[in-house]
Amino acid sequence: MRSLIVAAFAASLSLAGAVVAFAQDAPKVGVVVKIGGIPWFNAMEAGIKEQGQKLGVDAFMIGPTSADPALQVRAIEDLIAQGVKVIGVVPNDAKVLEPVLTKAQAAGIKVITHESPSQKGADWNFELASATGFGEAHGKLLAEKMGGKGEYAVFVGSLTVPLHNAWADAAIAYIKANYPDMKLVGERYGVAEDVDKSRSTALDLIAAHPDLTGFLAFGSQGPIGAGRAIEERRKTGKIFVLGPFSPGQGQKLIKSDAISGGFMWNPKQAGEVFVTLADRLIKGESVKDGDDIPGLGVIKPVGNDIIVDQLLPINKDTVDDLAAMGL
Repeated sequence: MRSLIVAAFAASLSLAGAVVAFAQDAPKVGVVVKIGGIPWFNAMEAGIKEQGQKLGVDAFMIGPTSADPALQVRAIEDLIAQGVKVIGVVPNDAKVLEPVLTKAQAAGIKVITHESPSQKGADWNFELASATGFGEAHGKLLAEKMGGKGEYAVFVGSLTVPLHNAWADAAIAYIKANYPDMKLVGERYGVAEDVDKSRSTALDLIAAHPDLTGFLAFGSQGPIGAGRAIEERRKTGKIFVLGPFSPGQGQKLIKSDAISGGFMWNPKQAGEVFVTLADRLIKGESVKDGDDIPGLGVIKPVGNDIIVDQLLPINKDTVDDLAAMGL
């Protein structure tokens, strides 16, 4: 009996040693996202961790406490000091991050970004939806909900997030060209990564503009906050809220019609792509036109951008299945 216990103890030490060895030997990949603790990036973190385990990469996510570019800079500086092999980023401010990303590259670290087309300081940027296609899809759906007339407001994560503003540009241009009876209220509002700010801004706009009948919110917390404002003011069915959001977070709001719908891509899949691309770069494998990359398919890069269209509609018919996926 004692020999069995000794053998089991020795086996446990061997296993523990193997785990420690993996942690020490596996290449490190750190991904810095816009903000931690929200469903969208929780799903992305799950993809990062699962793909890291699958590929033998020590992959992890860092989520700042607020959507502050300075906090992202600090996190990237820490990753450079750790000597990670690859840094992934979902930027809050593309310009602010340029110097620190260039610093990472100068240190021999590969840089991958997401939601930041043509990012300077990045080896590669990938998108699971084209800016024009994503924006126009939302603009068309909003126009259909509003009957092609009335006032609407636009939220973005911040005025310095390139992709959110590119989506807004495409949506506004599409509406202007096709629905002349729809009027944009004010400028776009940089609140859609903060549910409380989105709610309070929506409440202010509803009070200030009695003819407001639509919100287009680009940023995962924007539709949630605006939807809650619609419920509070009992404007369900009268004011329409559209945009990308986490289905699990907005499930009740879309079923009550406080949110009218939207489109998204799979953030968990985006997390997996971060690690897949990082693994290819670490191994010196190609990332070129015609390559078939898991999560992206056959790619056709333009500059340092890899853009594919994989839109998922979010509505009453799809929200339960999407939420069941952990999104």
